Amino acid sequence: MKSSEQSALPTEVYLSFVSSLYQYRQMLLIGMLSHVVTFLLAFAKTADFFYFGCATAIALIWVVRSIGMRQFDRENLAALDVKGIRRWEIRYNVGAVCATITLGLACGYSILISRDPFAELACVSVTLASMVSLVGRNYGSARAVVVMSLSACGPIIIGLLGLLDGFMALLALLVVPFILTTWSMARGVRETLRKNVLAASEISMIAGRFDLALNNMPHGLFMLDADDRILVANRRACELLNLGDQARVKDCHLDTVLRYGVRHTFLEQDQATQVLKQLDQLMKGLQSRALIPFSDDLFLEFSASQRANGGVVLIFEDVTARVRAEKKILQMVRFDSLTGLPNRDYFSELVASTLAEGKRTGQAGFMVLDVAEFKHVNDTRGHVVGDRLLCAISQRLKTVTGDKAIAARLMGDEFVLFFPNETNRRALEERISAVHTQMRGVYEAGGFTFNISMSAGYVIADSADFRLEDMQIKADLALFESKSREKGGCTAFEAKMDAHYLDRQKLKTDLREAVETGGLSVAYQPMFLADGSRIECCEALARWTHCERGPVPPDVFIQLAEEMGVVSEITRFMLRQACLDCLKWPGHMAVSVNLSVLDLRNSEIVSIVTDVLSETGLDPSRLHLEVTESCLMEEAAKVQTILQELRGRGITIAIDDFGTGYSSLSYLDALPLDIIKIDRSFVRNIREDARRFKLLRGTVNLSRELGLKIVIEGVETKDQLALINEFKCADLVQGYVFAAPMPSAGIISLSDTLLKKTAVPKRRNRRVAPAF
Repeated sequence: MKSSEQSALPTEVYLSFVSSLYQYRQMLLIGMLSHVVTFLLAFAKTADFFYFGCATAIALIWVVRSIGMRQFDRENLAALDVKGIRRWEIRYNVGAVCATITLGLACGYSILISRDPFAELACVSVTLASMVSLVGRNYGSARAVVVMSLSACGPIIIGLLGLLDGFMALLALLVVPFILTTWSMARGVRETLRKNVLAASEISMIAGRFDLALNNMPHGLFMLDADDRILVANRRACELLNLGDQARVKDCHLDTVLRYGVRHTFLEQDQATQVLKQLDQLMKGLQSRALIPFSDDLFLEFSASQRANGGVVLIFEDVTARVRAEKKILQMVRFDSLTGLPNRDYFSELVASTLAEGKRTGQAGFMVLDVAEFKHVNDTRGHVVGDRLLCAISQRLKTVTGDKAIAARLMGDEFVLFFPNETNRRALEERISAVHTQMRGVYEAGGFTFNISMSAGYVIADSADFRLEDMQIKADLALFESKSREKGGCTAFEAKMDAHYLDRQKLKTDLREAVETGGLSVAYQPMFLADGSRIECCEALARWTHCERGPVPPDVFIQLAEEMGVVSEITRFMLRQACLDCLKWPGHMAVSVNLSVLDLRNSEIVSIVTDVLSETGLDPSRLHLEVTESCLMEEAAKVQTILQELRGRGITIAIDDFGTGYSSLSYLDALPLDIIKIDRSFVRNIREDARRFKLLRGTVNLSRELGLKIVIEGVETKDQLALINEFKCADLVQGYVFAAPMPSAGIISLSDTLLKKTAVPKRRNRRVAPAF
């Protein structure tokens, strides 16, 4: 082999060729024996020790070559470079050429010197026979083929030419084509094998890459034949299904692998049957993908591709993480994140599903639960504790209802329950009542103990006629009725509630129209000096006369306005009209306007009051603003800030209905107040009830110690007035004993009348009581 050829061959191909020289050693043994026997026969025929020497040389050469071949076996072939491989090639060639030179010399000797016909025939025959096997054994080394053929045939050619015979010379020339043919055959074999070796190497490389890719892909793979036997299984497939070594599943039926595994059973019979059924539909093309749960911790998604020969390639991946994420997302979408109960939308789905699956006979119940005074928990203990309380309530709700009802959190502190088919209405009512009773009571949350009451409303209807939207409206009406009667009650829906609801909704519509079109009016109830000699202030009272119903009580339409969110518009109207009317009154008189809870939740009330004063031109000192204790309970810090800002603008602040709320006395020092209006409940029966009168006097004394002016409301009799004046309990008196509410014109007329009555005394004494 030429050096250029060697350098052109890849190392692994060159090594493969050289390794082929050291193979098929039995041929060397057979060749050695045939050579030794031939030479010994020639020695026996001719008694020429030359042939004996050739036999001995052949045997020794074989021994040395055998030793070299054993050394080659111990060589680390993977570590050999080109130089190392060439060294082993040369070592082989030296031994081979020694053998062929011995054969060639024996042939030349027999032709020229011995000239024994037997010896000549024997030596030439065995040499040419060896030349035939030369191609099969030594194709791996071009150098070896050339040198060995020349060293074996060269002496024959020389011997034949040395006989100086024309025919022998022609015979010698015929040996040359034989040599050339040998070279050509060796080259052809070597080239063919070189291509095969390169192709095998490339195939091996491709197979290695394919195997590497196959066994490192994140998906599992089964290649099945037409009988669903596994031809190929990658490592990931065996890992996912816990099958052990890949080789162990080869030629196994897919049914057997899935049902029994290789090392142990991992699927139950029914489960394996169901899995095979899904895979069968997939492999038949009835499905594009199949998501199969093998256990709670293993979800595999399969896809299939048909093979040309009728087999199938199954590819599957572990989608457990995705399934869990989807379940978590579904949990978030369907369930309330705080309590873990179904949310409104999922509750509707559950109810619809239950009704669809049921027999559609019997009774079904719907209940709304509302936690009484829950806002008070948030305000006093904080929202974290409030959330924990809701969780505790939800947990008890789950325990109480069990699988007998579907419970959900509607919003805030409201919960809803659906009671499916019940044949006995009375039994269903008892179940609903029992749930309400068990939900009330003591709860532990955030280190605090709460005694919680629940207001509830429910409705019962035939399952066939059950419509969730309608039932929710009716249950809400029943809940509203429960709250109106007493907090903590449980009320069933009645038909009259529906009529009352419709009537209330119509009243709201009419009220909105009245607010928008100026359908409200203002009446004023004066506040007199305790002796009744003069009006100092008038309380502005909203009035609404309905076109059909007549006068609507203020406590009715003001509550509706708060529910509708239009109370601030009424307040704006009252402020503007009161200020305009006050400008028509004597300069010492002030006007008092009530603010609602919703007004004080909105920081815009300051700008509303300021704008009205600026628009009307009324002196801020002539405007009094009244707030109730219920306004002060909610968001006390915010309310205090608003009142301080209003008072800072010169407006007088009064607390109305004092004594009817919670912790009344604490507000007297904490809030920016000027006037305290004592509720009529303190005045009732003060002549007969000494305890009540003492309470009135104590409140008055305490208020005066704090620098507050006193207005007593609800004074209706002269006897009550006389007692109040006797003990100097009031700076101003408001009540029917002096005057009922009247229009603005009535205030002007009444003021003029009082002025005329006191005209003569005023000439005698010009001192006038200061207005406030």
